[in-house]
Amino acid sequence: MKSAPPTPRRRRANGLLGLVAWLCGIAFFLPVAWMVLTSFHSETDAATNPPSVGAGLSLHGYREFFGAGSGVSPWPPLINSLTASVASTLLVLLLAVPAAYALSIKPVRKWSDVMFFFLSTKMLPLVAGLLPIYLVAQNTGMLDNIWLLVILYTSMNLPIAVWMMRSFLSEVPVEMLEAASIDGAGLGTTLLRIVAPVAMPGIAATALISFIFSWNELLFARVLTGIVAGTSPVFLTGFVTSQGLFLAKVCAAATVISLPVLIAGFAAQDKLVQGLSLGAVK
Repeated sequence: MKSAPPTPRRRRANGLLGLVAWLCGIAFFLPVAWMVLTSFHSETDAATNPPSVGAGLSLHGYREFFGAGSGVSPWPPLINSLTASVASTLLVLLLAVPAAYALSIKPVRKWSDVMFFFLSTKMLPLVAGLLPIYLVAQNTGMLDNIWLLVILYTSMNLPIAVWMMRSFLSEVPVEMLEAASIDGAGLGTTLLRIVAPVAMPGIAATALISFIFSWNELLFARVLTGIVAGTSPVFLTGFVTSQGLFLAKVCAAATVISLPVLIAGFAAQDKLVQGLSLGAVK
């Protein structure tokens, strides 16, 4: 049976909602577009007030970012960020999927208390735990060590990942798991061959969010690292010097540092939208 066509009033409402959505999208996109455009200007044109839209384009900011003038290479911080983000994301998935499986498909006793405990760990401000973590890292010789950031990022993202994955795994049909159990599949086989393919959109969304949070983290990286394990956000703060703020160079650095996150989001956008929509509905 065909559904009734939308009424004129309904069409006007849909058109208004579409217009609002476009305006919100443009409002969020404009600062990013302006940052990219400014990165291709010279410092003189970037510092004009009001900014000059039609100024000539230049790659001076990017040459400065890649060490043409100072000789400081951005590759070690970028590699450190990639190492910390990828390693912590893999650990988060390795721990969050079995935990969410136990809390959703094979629920443990008082699972709601467990979920609240996971959520309560996010209620403590990060700066409140900075001093104890610093003292522990200092006494264990872990300061300026990239693996300390991997451990911290894993612990920071794990509660959110468990909450998200529990919502996604709740959608896995129980009949599939019962059939796998009858066929003699163990826990590892069930997770890899049954649960993972069905929950892949949720896994992709969780992994991308964990990667973004790890890549953008600044507080712990700024305090707990130095020359060896400094990440790209820490490297970016080095462009704010006592000589002033060089806007074109900062915008070029911010553009390059944002590219991995943008590429990852673009590559997984279909699974990200599908996964986040599933979690919202659930």
